[in-house]
Amino acid sequence: MRGRPLLYTRYEADQAILNTMTKKVMLGLFLIALVLVPFGVVPGIGFLAKSDWLRLLSTVAIFVISALGLNILLGVAGQVSLGHAFFMGVGAYVAAALGGDPEGLRLGFGLPMWIWLPAAGIVAAGVGVAFGPAAVRVRGLYLAFVTLGLVFVGDYVFRNWISVTGGAEVGRTFPPLEFRLWKEEVPLIDFGSDGAWFGIELVSEAKTFYFLLAAALLFMLLAKNLHRTRVGRAFQSIRDRDIAAEIMGVDEVGYKLRAFGISSFYAGVSGALLASFVGTVIPARWDLFLSVQVIAIVLIGGAGTVAGVVLGTAFVTLLPRIVQDATLWMQDFVIAGDNFLARVLDIFVATDSTDFGLVNTLPGTGPGLSVFQLNQVVYGLLIIGFLIFEPLGLFGIWIRIRNYWKGWPFTY
Repeated sequence: MRGRPLLYTRYEADQAILNTMTKKVMLGLFLIALVLVPFGVVPGIGFLAKSDWLRLLSTVAIFVISALGLNILLGVAGQVSLGHAFFMGVGAYVAAALGGDPEGLRLGFGLPMWIWLPAAGIVAAGVGVAFGPAAVRVRGLYLAFVTLGLVFVGDYVFRNWISVTGGAEVGRTFPPLEFRLWKEEVPLIDFGSDGAWFGIELVSEAKTFYFLLAAALLFMLLAKNLHRTRVGRAFQSIRDRDIAAEIMGVDEVGYKLRAFGISSFYAGVSGALLASFVGTVIPARWDLFLSVQVIAIVLIGGAGTVAGVVLGTAFVTLLPRIVQDATLWMQDFVIAGDNFLARVLDIFVATDSTDFGLVNTLPGTGPGLSVFQLNQVVYGLLIIGFLIFEPLGLFGIWIRIRNYWKGWPFTY
C-alpha cells in the first residue's frame, strides 16, 4: 500500500518471500547484474568477466548450496554439526560411481547428470537420517563431537575405498557437467566447452557459471520457502525451546531427523557439484577444514537467514583471492617504493629470505605466514569477532544500516 509498505491486509502478503516492493526491485536488479557479469558490461565489476573470477563465482554458487544445508540444521533447527564435509564427500563419490566412466579404472556406470546429481543428494540424505538417531540423543558440545567423528570416519573410508575414491594420493576424476538424455555420444548441453547459446558466444566458464547460478537460486528458493512451512516453524521452535516445543506437541526426534536429512541432501548435491566442477579430487579434500569453512560462512553471514548465507558465502569464498591480491600488491609496492608507506608495509610482508614479515610472499617455505595460513587465521578471527560483536553476522550489519536509513534523521 502506497506510503505504508509494511501494512498487510492478507496473511499471504505478510508471508510472501518478497513481501515489499523494495525487495522485489533489489532482487531483480541483483539477478540482472549476475546475468550480465560474464559479458563485463556492469559498471564497477567488469573484472568479474575474466575466466578466473567466473570460476570463483561458480565456486560461490556451489558453496551457497552447501551453506544453505548447514544453515537449515544449525541456523533454523539449532543443531550443531561439524560433519558437513563428510556428507559432501558422500555425495561426491555417489556422483562419481554413478556418472563415472564405465571403462575407467574406478567404479563407474556412465549415467547422465539428471540421475547422478539427485542421487548424490538422496544417498547423502539417507546417510544423514541413518546417523540421526545417534545424533539426536545428545546436544550442544556433545553433538558437535559426535558429528566431528564422522569427518574422521569418512577420511578413513575415503582413503581406503580405492575402487570408488581412487586412493589417498591419486584420487579420481569425476563426471563432467554436461546434460545427456542417456548415454549418447554427444551431450545435449556441454557446460565445459566454449560455444553458442541462443546465438550468443559464451566461454565454458560462463556456461558453468549460469548452470551453477540456476542451481543455487533453486536451492535458495526451496530453503526460503522451508522457513514458512509447518516443518520450518517446527525447526525454529526446537531451536528456541526444544522442551517447550515437545510439550506443545512437536515431535522433536522426528523433526531433528528431518533436519539432518534435508541438510545432508544439500551437502550431497553441493559435494557432487564441487567435485564435478573441479574435475579431479583426492579424499583429503573432504576434511575438517572444509566443515569449518562452511560453518564460518553461516556464522559470518548470519545464521538462520538465506540472505545472510549468500553474503557469508561470497565473503568467505572471495576472501582468499582478495587477501592474495592485496598481499601481492603490498609486495610489489615494497619492492618498487622507497617511502614511508613502503617501509610500513614491509613489516607485513617478507620480500626475501632474510626479511621477516607477517606474511610470506616467497615461493616455498620462508619467514612469516603463507597466504593459506593467513586465510585460516582470518577465518578464526572473523568467527570470534562476529560471535562477540555481531551474532547476526553480515546480515545483522545490513539490518543496522537499513534501520539507520529508515529512521534518518532520527537516531532512535
